[in-house]
Amino acid sequence: MNIQEKDKEYIANTYGRFPVTLVSGKGARVKDENGKEYIDLGTGIAVNAFGVGDSEWIEAVTAQLGKIQHTSNLFYSQPCADLAELLCKRTGMKKVFFSNSGAEANETAVKVARKYAAEKKGAEYNTVITLKNSFHGRTISMLAATGQDVFHKDFLPLTEGFVYAEPNNCEDVKKLVGENKVAAIMFETVQGEGGVLPLEKSFVDTLVEIAEKEDILLIVDEVQTGNGRSGALYNYMNYGITPDIVTTAKGIGGGLPLGVAMLGEKVKDTLKPGDHGSTFGGNPVACAGALSIISRIDDKLLSEVREKSEYIFKAFEGAQGVKSVSGAGLMIGIECEKDVGEILSLCRDKGVIAIKAKNKVRLLPPLNIEWSDLKKAVDVLLEAMA
Repeated sequence: MNIQEKDKEYIANTYGRFPVTLVSGKGARVKDENGKEYIDLGTGIAVNAFGVGDSEWIEAVTAQLGKIQHTSNLFYSQPCADLAELLCKRTGMKKVFFSNSGAEANETAVKVARKYAAEKKGAEYNTVITLKNSFHGRTISMLAATGQDVFHKDFLPLTEGFVYAEPNNCEDVKKLVGENKVAAIMFETVQGEGGVLPLEKSFVDTLVEIAEKEDILLIVDEVQTGNGRSGALYNYMNYGITPDIVTTAKGIGGGLPLGVAMLGEKVKDTLKPGDHGSTFGGNPVACAGALSIISRIDDKLLSEVREKSEYIFKAFEGAQGVKSVSGAGLMIGIECEKDVGEILSLCRDKGVIAIKAKNKVRLLPPLNIEWSDLKKAVDVLLEAMA
């Protein structure tokens, strides 16, 4: 059997894979088993922040592998402590909890919010408001947090305690706050899996006002928008707000699993020994890689992300076959007249990998993609969409 046949025989049939087997690459360019080269605008769904074969990341990870690959959280480790310090200094958050994925980071956020609310207002204050069209992960609880029925139907009953507001509808949020004993409001500033749809600033500002008035925690899910993807270190910074909890994953690990829940002043001491845990969370190898990633997301790189974002928006807005363009930074969704599957297939034939979000072409290129690669890929996309 070849690789794809073996995959179909032995791996659970949960993924609609593209008919491509990737084996190697460098930067924004990847190769399949036949040696065909592609410009990668998907980065493993916003994970390979600096592309494939990033030498600084490899050096950091390899150096740590030569020391100790795992300690468990019964012991201290330097990469874990250093990464926590760097994140707190860069964000103003006070403490972090490390896990392995975005879903786990969001689970942590909900646990912290419910414990904080129970201690401060009573155990009945356990409802978390999320938004319709959101996506927060694949665990049973994070499916419940996800405001899309399509993810719920086969896995009932889901965890109780989540209600859903219409995005950008302030009155709907106020209504739910009035009807429920609310611990927190959790939202993505750009709904990624929901179609790469940014929230309106006025709506986010209203969420802040409601949270302050009612002593409700604000949780911002930066799993996909975070780690430089939006043109800021974290996209909540573009909104000028200070959340109580920020979650992230994907790009922070640079290719290794790492989830983070960053805790603000209100909740920094909510978790006590025994309240939460993770065998692999804060793994020294993953944290060493993440230190390499976060330390290089500086003002110069973020400026380049914003410049490339502007170029992409200008290239596609009003282009033939394009209905709309949305997103932030290098997280962009393009709604087209053609079927999205047809467009992605045409692009692969021409050596460009893009992915989708609902009915849109989704672009998540490396943050440091070369201009020549970006322009070549954009030309291929424009031709496929026309």
